[in-house]
Amino acid sequence: MQIAYTVRELNAHIRALFERDNDLQDIWVEAEVSGFKRAEPSGHCYFTLKDGKSQIACVMWRSNAMMQAVLPKDGDAVMVHGAVTIYEERSTYQLYVDRIRPTGVGDLYRQYELLKAKLEAEGLFDEERKRPLPLFPNCIGIVTSASASVFQDVQNVLKRRYPLVEVVLSASLVQGIDAPAQLVRAIERLNMLTKVDVILVCRGGGSIEDLWAFNDENVARAIAASQVPVVSAVGHETDFTIADFVADQRAATPSAAAEILTPDIYDLELGVERLSTQLENILEYELARRRENLGDQTRLLRQLSPLASVRAYRQRIDDWGMRLTSNQRGRLALLRERVASHERTLLATSPQAILERGYALVTDAETGKRITSAQQVSPRIAVQFKDGGVEAKVETQTEAKGGA
Repeated sequence: MQIAYTVRELNAHIRALFERDNDLQDIWVEAEVSGFKRAEPSGHCYFTLKDGKSQIACVMWRSNAMMQAVLPKDGDAVMVHGAVTIYEERSTYQLYVDRIRPTGVGDLYRQYELLKAKLEAEGLFDEERKRPLPLFPNCIGIVTSASASVFQDVQNVLKRRYPLVEVVLSASLVQGIDAPAQLVRAIERLNMLTKVDVILVCRGGGSIEDLWAFNDENVARAIAASQVPVVSAVGHETDFTIADFVADQRAATPSAAAEILTPDIYDLELGVERLSTQLENILEYELARRRENLGDQTRLLRQLSPLASVRAYRQRIDDWGMRLTSNQRGRLALLRERVASHERTLLATSPQAILERGYALVTDAETGKRITSAQQVSPRIAVQFKDGGVEAKVETQTEAKGGA
């Protein structure tokens, strides 16, 4: 009868075969490190060893990692010691590493260092050429893969922090042989849009091979030639690419880049409210100060104002007017009395009054001159009585007798 294994039994059998092979349980492997990462919070290390044709997954437990003076990084050429066995849950064989010795720099890392030194010598990494990022961008251009989850992550952060900003995607491959040329064209397209205030070049984490497009010289020069400030956010916090050094600013992750590029709208609202309160307090203080100053000035003006004197003079003038009127009335009454007295005197001594008493007024009939003496009598005289006058012819006494 044919025996059938379960998958678990098969994996256990293969594992036993590995572990019975003394060569596989005490083996040294020389290769290049790729995709090195240390898990948190366990502290275990996971990476891949690869040469030009093959690769093998490796695990280094925390207890062994703590014994290492220096942990490797991507691109390092190393010699590792350990044992080969199978990870039964995934049916994959891997190397459990207990010691790591550096042997030199891998080929990819060597290319990376050579290009980095070249561009640095040209001044493309100089801080003096780095441009400040806009405080309140209206439009952010993003260079990444349209299907990458990192694009959605960045959008979520932007919508949460600063929903006012417009996002323009300039899609590009971010991995593979065609990625560098597409990245260059994506950056150039965004530079042709005048509304773009800043460019974010980003992708998620990966091995040095996965991120290699961002170590391309043409991509680096496209970022340096950009007329718009560029932020690079490639890989995880520990990943550094040539694009990071050339960009105006590097972010540890794409999500961190979204936070760097935008203010938090809630902080802005709180800031506006705080400034509004400060402005109200300043205005209230200034108004109170000016009111107090106005009161002081008003009191001073009242003290210096001629209005009080004018009022006093007006009253004095009224008093003087009333006194003058009273005096004038008294004087007029006195004058009227005097005129009346003079009038009575004149009436009593007037010729008419004299005539009333039986006297007569004699004048020269021709000249009208009053005759007051016998020597002034002319031949013809006019005699005025109280009730009329007559003319008379004067005869001397001798003439009168002769006539008789």
